[in-house]
Amino acid sequence: MSFSTEPFIFVFFPAILLLYAACKNIRAKNTVLLLTSFLFYSWGGIRYCILMLAAIVVNYFLGIRVKGRKNVLILAVICNVGMLAVFKYTDFFCEIVNSLFGRTEENLLIVSPNLVQPIGISFFTFSILSYLIDVYYGRADAQKNVLDLGLYILMFPKIMSGPIVRYTDIESELKDRAFNIDQFYAGLRRFCVGFSKKVLLANQMARLADTIFDYEWGLHPIFAWLGAFVYALNIYLDFSSYSDMAIGVAHIFGFHFKENFNYPYISTSIQEFWRRWHISLSSWFRDYIYIPLGGNRRGKGRMYLNQMVVFFLTGVWHGASWNFIVWGIYYGCFLILEKMIGFCGRIPKWLSYIYSMIVVMIGWVFFRSEDLGGAMTYLGYMFGLKEGVLGNIEIFRQLTPQCILFMVLSVIASTPVVRKISSRIKWGWIKDAAVIVIFFVAVCYMVASDYNPFIYFRF
Repeated sequence: MSFSTEPFIFVFFPAILLLYAACKNIRAKNTVLLLTSFLFYSWGGIRYCILMLAAIVVNYFLGIRVKGRKNVLILAVICNVGMLAVFKYTDFFCEIVNSLFGRTEENLLIVSPNLVQPIGISFFTFSILSYLIDVYYGRADAQKNVLDLGLYILMFPKIMSGPIVRYTDIESELKDRAFNIDQFYAGLRRFCVGFSKKVLLANQMARLADTIFDYEWGLHPIFAWLGAFVYALNIYLDFSSYSDMAIGVAHIFGFHFKENFNYPYISTSIQEFWRRWHISLSSWFRDYIYIPLGGNRRGKGRMYLNQMVVFFLTGVWHGASWNFIVWGIYYGCFLILEKMIGFCGRIPKWLSYIYSMIVVMIGWVFFRSEDLGGAMTYLGYMFGLKEGVLGNIEIFRQLTPQCILFMVLSVIASTPVVRKISSRIKWGWIKDAAVIVIFFVAVCYMVASDYNPFIYFRF
């Protein structure tokens, strides 16, 4: 189930709100949230719900025993990372082995099992690991109630596409939290904003980006760069809108998730970009990988190595494909380059901004492409190394006045402009009325459209 679908908007969400409001104590509220989260997760298929329940039970017992015990922590990491590796990387491993031995599809050394990975496995695995590691180091107490731990792992606002919520962030709220009209209103408004951003902007940019990236007859550099630009808008608006909705829904139920995006496209360096993009993931790697490896405390050489390890793993986390690995290494190289040379602080800010956005758009080509070969072909079009034509009829058909308007609005929504204007409006009812009207328009678009995927569902 997705936040931006009719079943969620018209059935699931209203029903869970009524059930939740009817509960008189925190235990009943947690039970309702856990059961409805299980229903939400099982909506796309029941097959991996047993796996999820097993993960909750196993990690419950591991959490009780892990504090100060390195052998238990190692076992916990092996169990959880092993589960992630089996479902997400088995086919990729088989592909690598067959390629190394020169085997073709007719004479495979290892046959890929073609496992279907559970939705959100990368997100809930990292949530579980943060809980176990924090308990091991004494930064959190082990959860003695298996249902509360299950709620933390399975909570429906974050289970599909994050953000990666740490146990320490909501530990106290699992025991006691508020449910009042002001909090409900603030959370609902945040959800409406995210929903509208997804349906009205992200989906429109996705159509154009898909048309350009999937075009088979060669792209002129102008269209190739346009595709990279539009996809950059698409992925930011898509993922940040999901985070907005997740944060809003959680707020309604009394949980406070941390922000996951902070306008990354105003960055003037790649380092700043990663401080603003997918904050929950980048901070997770910083705290649980980079710092334990030594961070910047063991000299520059070790710092550069640690940074490259982190971004290699960032690429691997996103997907079992060479293009994701290259994408991670690509960013690692630019971050190291910035630290070594420090040129971003020496050149004009506008030039530093242009450099950062070009690097980011090129990076998204690796992310969007089906494989590494496809990425290199597309980059060839961008830099005029491959022949393309300007008269791409299908692309011209997409570039309607409405599409261009949505593109302009998407650019505005990717900056703090709206937030700054909104902060200067003294009459709150004007902002609320605008949110209601835009949400109503977005609902109409949702009902009339069958194009509604979330990009990060596949992770």
